[in-house]
Amino acid sequence: MMQEIAGGVARQTAESDVRSLILGLVRWFQEGTELLSVVLIGIGVLMTTWYFIRLLLQGRRKTQRERRLAYQSARLILSRFLAMALEFQLAADLLATTVAPSWDQLGRLGAIAVIRTFLNFFLAREISEEEKEEQEAKQAAMAR
Repeated sequence: MMQEIAGGVARQTAESDVRSLILGLVRWFQEGTELLSVVLIGIGVLMTTWYFIRLLLQGRRKTQRERRLAYQSARLILSRFLAMALEFQLAADLLATTVAPSWDQLGRLGAIAVIRTFLNFFLAREISEEEKEEQEAKQAAMAR
């Protein structure tokens, strides 16, 4: 009987160690994914700022239409980074929910997923429209 108790305790300890390892890995991936999202936003902001500063310095030499297209290009840079960061944030939220899924956390995840999906959808649509306009402008410039 003592051996059965000792064996049960040993199994529970081994299961607990494996569970702790898995939880630690999931949390590590979650935090890494959140960090990556922050880094992507930072890179996007820096690149867009640099592009926009160059645009302002060269703005006097460009026509109104060229300035508008350059401004749209700057927005596209930031939009792409924001869209990717949103995807990573959603992935981090999913990882957080796998660790300890309570009904409250699942509800929050559902709300966050819906909000981020809508944001990403409209952001992707805006990117597509601006890329189309940019392509049309390039084609019009080449036709001249």
